[in-house]
Amino acid sequence: MNALVSEKIQAIQRTAQLVIAAQAGDRAAFGELFVQYEKSIYAIALRRTGDPTEAQELVQDVFMQAMQKIDQLRTPEAFGGWLRQITVRMSINRMVRRKVAFSTEPEVLEATVLGEGTPEQDLMDKERREQVRDGLARLREMDRDTLEAFYVRGQSLAEMADEFDAPIGTIKRRLHVARKRLADEVNDLAFAQ
Repeated sequence: MNALVSEKIQAIQRTAQLVIAAQAGDRAAFGELFVQYEKSIYAIALRRTGDPTEAQELVQDVFMQAMQKIDQLRTPEAFGGWLRQITVRMSINRMVRRKVAFSTEPEVLEATVLGEGTPEQDLMDKERREQVRDGLARLREMDRDTLEAFYVRGQSLAEMADEFDAPIGTIKRRLHVARKRLADEVNDLAFAQ
């Protein structure tokens, strides 16, 4: 058992010497650290990402980060743990970014779908929108203003009551009547075609 402990101590001392040399700008020493730790860092990255290609990219990113920040490592003997911390942190960052970009939640998919219908459905929807616009144009000004305030500008009943200088009950009635008249106009236009 003493031989095993002695080997571990020597390995830690050798790593510390390589880190000190790398901190002094020795690229060959950093290359040796890369060879020594590449497989273990890849294993952590693969476990975290679940994708061999992404894990390999992460290994490259981790060693680039380590090379840039090696001067900040105060305890050269802790290089292995420091490198593992960088790997875990960078893999978490990568997974968080990836989830946002590639989310397949039904709500997200539904919100990002450009068109749900067929070209025929799109054409029918376009015709319906035109009918509604034509129907609005045929309404009396008060009905049109009431519908536009509520549906286009998104005003509340209270805001409409202020704008039209009328009680909320009157605004509700106007809105109800205007919707009914618009529906009648749209239906008349649909049957006329």
